[in-house]
Amino acid sequence: TSERPKVDDDLTIFREQWQRELETALPDQKQRSDTSLWKDASNREDKGSNKENELANALVVLSLTAEDGEIDVRTSVKEGFGNQINLCRDRGLNLGPPSQKSDTLPLERQAKYLFLKGVENEQNGTLYEAIQFYRRAVQLVPDIEFRLYDASKPKPRDRQDTESTEDGLETAAEQDVKAYSDDDDNDDEGEDLLSRLQRFFSRSCSLCVPQYEQTMTHISSLPMEIVLYILRWVVSADLDIRSLELCSRVSRGFYLCSRDSEIWRLACLRVWGANCGGLTNYESWRQMFIDRPRLHFNGCYICKTTYIRHGENSFQDQFYRPWHLVEYYRYLRFFPEGVVLMLTTPDDPITSLAHLRQRTPRNPAVLTGHYRLHEDRVIMVLKKHGTQGKMSGNNRYRARHNRATSSDLEEQNYHLELQINSYRNRLHTQLAWQGYSIFMKLRNGAESTSKFELPMNRYPPFWFSRVKSYTAESENPLQ
Repeated sequence: TSERPKVDDDLTIFREQWQRELETALPDQKQRSDTSLWKDASNREDKGSNKENELANALVVLSLTAEDGEIDVRTSVKEGFGNQINLCRDRGLNLGPPSQKSDTLPLERQAKYLFLKGVENEQNGTLYEAIQFYRRAVQLVPDIEFRLYDASKPKPRDRQDTESTEDGLETAAEQDVKAYSDDDDNDDEGEDLLSRLQRFFSRSCSLCVPQYEQTMTHISSLPMEIVLYILRWVVSADLDIRSLELCSRVSRGFYLCSRDSEIWRLACLRVWGANCGGLTNYESWRQMFIDRPRLHFNGCYICKTTYIRHGENSFQDQFYRPWHLVEYYRYLRFFPEGVVLMLTTPDDPITSLAHLRQRTPRNPAVLTGHYRLHEDRVIMVLKKHGTQGKMSGNNRYRARHNRATSSDLEEQNYHLELQINSYRNRLHTQLAWQGYSIFMKLRNGAESTSKFELPMNRYPPFWFSRVKSYTAESENPLQ
């Protein structure tokens, strides 16, 4: 019994000592536990990040190997990345975290792969998955979209492959030029450009080369005969020679094709017909077409007339005498087959030129006729349609003799003679008045001809203006 209190005392002392040790050791243990928990969490995060890095690097490797045709990565997202990662490990590829020196490049490749997967999902209609890929790609590289856009632009060919000229000419021509000796170069100084290019083209036999690399078939693969036929469609039956000259600026090959003598011979025959003649006074058909007086067909000749006339006195103030400024336009549109259209109207060119687009106009105010070229003169005969049928509201209230005269008129023709002139460096752009008369025939058989004087202020010359809509389409080739 005496030992029992002693044991109780020892237990009490032990509890008190243990309690004190716990109180002193509690802050240290709490700190250690916090640090251990933090280490565990960080270890787990490191493991997760290592897995993510491993997966991302696997995607990079897959994207790189996919470019070589080894692995198909288009189905790896939906089917899982496990098989692809194991495949990379079997091949001995490094799936660990990238080194510090190459951190930037893998990130860009990862972002590129993710962005392209987003594009693929968007095209397939899975917009939610596409947004997820886009977001992950932008998180890696914020400007990945602009980088991909810049990388997708076609790169011009190297200067070693293409001549550094404005025309983008073929390599074979450059090699041919280098092949010539210095003596040949000295002899070619007096040679014209066309002959020199023909000699170059006979060696290279290449129409042109593409400026940018492409997988589609280039126009340079077409035979020369097909290209010449295409140029006939460019010129068309309306003789759009300006478009042909623009085609000659493409390359040496197109320059030679646009100088084809057959095209220019057909153009001359189209303009002058049987009166074309031969090349007695000209070196080529092209020179004849340029220097010989002719008409332009890709636009309209416009004449603006302005004059002042007296007005009627006011019944309230006899001393008030008004003056009126009268302004109107004359339009002439020529066609290669000899058809001419004429319109006299106060409307400005913006609203009037559309009435002269077709050979058979719908506007009854447009006069139709034919013309002939005689040296530097244009002789035209235009006919006004009969005034039979219903008259307009204004004509109903005119004087009786005016109504009778208009109803008795059976035929009315306009005879015009104009001279083709050039102004400075603009060839054949002016038509000056040389003669103007009107022939009228009534129903009773009476005929009358009125010839007008041509003062400069009342009959100013016509000036040519190009109209783009007239040559926007080609209906028939040059024949």
